[in-house]
Amino acid sequence: MLTLRCAACRRKLWKYLKLGKGEVLRCHKERITRMYDAEERGGRIWCACGQAVGVDKGGHWAMISNAFTCSGTKDTRL
Repeated sequence: MLTLRCAACRRKLWKYLKLGKGEVLRCHKERITRMYDAEERGGRIWCACGQAVGVDKGGHWAMISNAFTCSGTKDTRL
């Protein structure tokens, strides 16, 4: 389970179940277990501080790589 945070203000955005190895390039909406300080508007996902962290692509968000940080462990069984 990963915790994603805004790179600008360090607020928690959401908890995410990451499957497999590699970077977080997209976040599938059904794998988000808890939302904190993120809101969706205008086809993007925004932190409460005004920083855009991802772009809505339907079933997932394409993440903006330098707009967030993540901590926690990945499930690498796949």
